[in-house]
Amino acid sequence: MIESNPLHTPHCAVSRRGLLKTACGCIFGTALTVPMTSPAMARDKPRAVDLSPNEALELLYAGNNRFSAGKPQAPHRDLERLKEIAPAQKPFAAFLGCADSRVPIEILFDQGFGDLFVTRIAGNVTTPECIGSLEFGTHILGAKVLYVLGHTNCGAVAAAVKGDPVPGQISALFQHLRPAVKAAKGDVAVAVQENVKTQATLLSEASPVIAKLIKDGKLKVAGGVYDIATGKVVPVEL
Repeated sequence: MIESNPLHTPHCAVSRRGLLKTACGCIFGTALTVPMTSPAMARDKPRAVDLSPNEALELLYAGNNRFSAGKPQAPHRDLERLKEIAPAQKPFAAFLGCADSRVPIEILFDQGFGDLFVTRIAGNVTTPECIGSLEFGTHILGAKVLYVLGHTNCGAVAAAVKGDPVPGQISALFQHLRPAVKAAKGDVAVAVQENVKTQATLLSEASPVIAKLIKDGKLKVAGGVYDIATGKVVPVEL
């Protein structure tokens, strides 16, 4: 006689189904309790139109705190975000930053596509072209913060402090850096900070468009120095 396999009995079959049901329920239930922190889930971020200038600035510093702590969320960096902003852009902050390859502004402030309107030029200096671009980013697109970002070990500032002959049109930058170099008395680190102050003042006063936004409380001008060794942005008092 061939013995029947107890695993083939109806009772055990029901037990298997119950076991699988319970296991699936546990797995599904656990999945629901896991925090969703992927970039694709960062859809509850405030829109630019909903932010005050101070709130927009706080959002920037919160992002840099995450980045410099090694805990970036990397929001708004997927194809879904690209499709979302394809019809129009509404950045919450505009930047005058340096062209240095070590200073990727969206990354160091832990932002993504469509969050920041960025102009970059060696030495983060103010030119008519930069002013026009930043007027567009603030007056037309609605950015609430206009941020001037310098950084440590800036080659343009160091070259201006040194004052040696340079090839091509590199020296065309020096005229914009001279006020900061003079105030710093040969100290490159101090010159970087002074340059942030100088360029922020120029942006605030040279453009009637930007000046009116500031006067009406719709825009805040701020500045800081990014430490390329630590990832931290240190605010500069303007």
